[in-house]
Amino acid sequence: MKWFGALLIIAASTWLGFAAAHALYERPRQLRQLKAALRALEAEVMYGHTPLAEASAHIARQTATPVCELFFRFAETLRNEETSVVEAWEKSLQASWGKTALKQGELEVMKQFGATLGQYDRLTQQKQIALALAHLEREEEEAIDNQARYAKMAKSLGVLAGLLLVILLM
Repeated sequence: MKWFGALLIIAASTWLGFAAAHALYERPRQLRQLKAALRALEAEVMYGHTPLAEASAHIARQTATPVCELFFRFAETLRNEETSVVEAWEKSLQASWGKTALKQGELEVMKQFGATLGQYDRLTQQKQIALALAHLEREEEEAIDNQARYAKMAKSLGVLAGLLLVILLM
């Protein structure tokens, strides 16, 4: 029975280490998706002259989860509620951000972007999208650096923490 408990502890701690490493792998991927979605939004609004709700719905269909949920909720909020674009963006961020592997820095960039969404003419909006993309590019570089630095360590630490706990308990 002791050995079964020891194996269970090691398996659980290893799983936690791999889950932490998975979050480090997911963050750069989701940042790339977010940047692609913003570029698609720019194309829809600037060149297609598509309304924000419709453009967001198109982007939601083209983007993978969990980033697609942000744009889907944004489109639904714009269509179904009597609210401003900024409030709809804030609601969408709050509802979908917890399901992502993205950090506080990216949230701040997206909040700042949302504060300008629909407020200016097309040229200024294009500049705001470019600014948000530049910030997200910097965050992606940091995420890739963190992934290279800490993903393997998180896996190893999970296994080793489990072994340590088993040794201490025996």
